[in-house]
Amino acid sequence: MASANLVRILDDLGEALLRLLGGDAENARQITGVAIHDPLDEQPPPAGSLVLGIGLRDSEQIRRLLGDLGGQGAAALVVRSPLVADPALVQSAQRSGVALLELTRGASWTQLTTWLRGLLADDRLGEPETLGGIPSGDLFALANAVAALLDAPVTIEDRNSRVLAFSGGQDAADVSRTETILGRQVPAQYSQYLAEQGVFRELARSDSPVRIAPQPGFNGFTVARIAQAVRAGDELLGSIWAATDEPLTPARIRSFEEVGKLAAVHLLRQRAGSDVARRLRADLVGRALDAGPDAVDALRKLGVADQPVTVLAMVPDRGDHSPAADARRVSEHERLADAFGMHLNAVYPAAATALLGDTTYGIVPVFGAPHRAVETARDFLARIGERAPVRIGIGTTAVDVAGLRRSREDADRALRVLAAGTRRVAHISEVQTEALLQELHDLMTIRRDPLTGPIARLRDYDTAQGSCLVATLDAWLTAFGDVNAAAAAVYIHPNTFRYRLRRITEVGGIDLTDSDSRFGAMLQLKLLAMGNPG
Repeated sequence: MASANLVRILDDLGEALLRLLGGDAENARQITGVAIHDPLDEQPPPAGSLVLGIGLRDSEQIRRLLGDLGGQGAAALVVRSPLVADPALVQSAQRSGVALLELTRGASWTQLTTWLRGLLADDRLGEPETLGGIPSGDLFALANAVAALLDAPVTIEDRNSRVLAFSGGQDAADVSRTETILGRQVPAQYSQYLAEQGVFRELARSDSPVRIAPQPGFNGFTVARIAQAVRAGDELLGSIWAATDEPLTPARIRSFEEVGKLAAVHLLRQRAGSDVARRLRADLVGRALDAGPDAVDALRKLGVADQPVTVLAMVPDRGDHSPAADARRVSEHERLADAFGMHLNAVYPAAATALLGDTTYGIVPVFGAPHRAVETARDFLARIGERAPVRIGIGTTAVDVAGLRRSREDADRALRVLAAGTRRVAHISEVQTEALLQELHDLMTIRRDPLTGPIARLRDYDTAQGSCLVATLDAWLTAFGDVNAAAAAVYIHPNTFRYRLRRITEVGGIDLTDSDSRFGAMLQLKLLAMGNPG
């Protein structure tokens, strides 16, 4: 599993987002993931978790939680500012071995989670190579290096003004910089102002740093900016922004230009690394679900070995099949897969997800009721709404590799049943009968085994005579033998319906008083409704 040192996280996110209130950052446990504290959840966070204490305000409650988390092997607890770090609270953090962190007022829990997951991104390629003395793709390390070079706080942004990384020392900047980092995006009012001033246009066509004078009358923009474009050939990848009123010396200008070239390599490496990480994760999930000889090793690398798990399978509705739609569909599948993975990780921090073909599979640890996964899937559908219609099938609980493969097969079976109806989520236990019927229909089709017996005779009679004896029998069986209800369902008089029942026994040769005959007729009618097998 990927892990990170708490000191590294505080170096990268400190000041602007996090502050250490108690505990020893240098000797804290390695952080392996992010978990959310829920007092009603019996599931303990995985060992090495950085726990988000959303809504925690009471010092006594926090002290008790620190003790519990210490016994569970958590690494750190984050609470919202302001919190008075009284001596008892600091001692509790020290005794438990769980570092106590404070989230800056105004910062979003969602943004903090995004930053943390970025820092904890799994890299299974071994030790990263270095570019310019900086680990390849490590944008936070690059931002700190540029900040030291220019003696100014720095942000690295993509071409849509989203913050990819930032340096320390942001307290030396202004309100607009603080809002940018807390929101992970340049606020619209500042972005619009820069666009109106032609800054983005000049930045896109200039090879040298662009200076933007401060605007004291413009709320929050009081420190000048010096921006350098980051390009790969003709492609604008992003930009680096330093906040300083001091003009750059010619030597620093040349250095900033060189930094822009170096940053381009890092951004390209990060983009390539994300693609590689996605492929590696998909390979591990695929090997685990195939239950081959490498499955146990794959589960261990995914961090879900030696515990009961279940498989969730999600597919979007296909829509049309034009070439343009195919391209959009691939992009949409990846976007939905990422959203599904993020949602599962919020509920099951150790969950492993990957897009395999058109299906996104999630392997999630099971704690407590297995049907909790159904609630998680329904919550995901509620969040994405109707703009991206998807179906989610859920398999059985697995305790070994063979069970994991069965869980995947069951999730796929549930998906197939959902495709034939209007429901969007189902556990295999809820649709097992429908799945078995589909498989029986498949078997008869493969064997070219047509329907025989009473239902086949009634069907052939209806075809020849233009009658409706099959529909009459179906209505009678559905109404549990209630002639009046069945007659009303097909809009005929009960006496007419009774006459048709007599014809059914004569033409079909079926004994409607025999329970086995009725069951056989119901089964064949279900198969016939799915399409004539054979």
